[in-house]
Amino acid sequence: MRFLHKIILNRNFILVFAVIMGMTLGDYAIHIKDYTIYILAITMVFSTTGIDSKALLPVKKLFKPMLVGTFLNYFVFGLIVLVLAWFLMPSKDLFLGIVVIVAAPPGVAVIPFSGILKGDIEYSILGVFGAFLASIIIAPVLVEVFANGASISAWSLFILMIKLVLIPLIASRLLLYKPIFKYVAKIRGKVVDWGFAIIIFTAVGMNRDVFFSDPKILILASIVLLTGTFVIGSLYELLSKKTGVKYERSITQVLLLTIKSSGFSVVTAMTLFGKEAAIPSAILAVIVLLYLLFLSIRLEFKKT
Repeated sequence: MRFLHKIILNRNFILVFAVIMGMTLGDYAIHIKDYTIYILAITMVFSTTGIDSKALLPVKKLFKPMLVGTFLNYFVFGLIVLVLAWFLMPSKDLFLGIVVIVAAPPGVAVIPFSGILKGDIEYSILGVFGAFLASIIIAPVLVEVFANGASISAWSLFILMIKLVLIPLIASRLLLYKPIFKYVAKIRGKVVDWGFAIIIFTAVGMNRDVFFSDPKILILASIVLLTGTFVIGSLYELLSKKTGVKYERSITQVLLLTIKSSGFSVVTAMTLFGKEAAIPSAILAVIVLLYLLFLSIRLEFKKT
């Protein structure tokens, strides 16, 4: 019974379960769609409690990791993925779905997985924090540039970023207050895992007809996103090794480069451009899971 309970609460199982449920019971996803923005806001509040305020002091040590995190997560990842998507995505909505992924902040999973993979945890906190703040400005600019003709203003997306990034980040500071955090710590992982699972279920469920009837979309989006994780992650590791970057710093930078918040991009894509634009983000959730599993398993093999 304890073993079954452990599996049910496992992050990997929860995400896979969400995808399977989306494929099989996707008709119910339409009833959740209007609430996903609130589910994401709550999930972001709990997930950003992983950004420790103490790690952000003194302020002078912030700038380099923040700039590196922003550069890797937006400019390196973004350039490669957007160029590929420009040539491979068969529709404008799907391309805009990729644009939203590029505009999304890094996944907060960068921080715990820096610890799991023996990386530099403090550096990961600073890098994620910097990229989160940068997303408030970068996301509206990106969408304004690429969503030409869409009825979306940079200002409306800026307000959305304030609601989904800045306000949850500030609210999460309240949850770090010691008398409160001892209770938050017990449920944080479950809230984050199941919050993102509901969002992924909604994206998969609303597009399950596409997944079954048009595998071309699945294949093309997977090529773009596999390149954005496995390929550029591996190339960056090789480059880091050749230039003498220590493993602890290198693996954290790889995570900052490749891990995007798929839950955030799902909700933003659906809110701005409709359900088809959320397809790449639903695929990304699975690919990010596979990539993190790959990095974890590889580390275990290196130990033996």
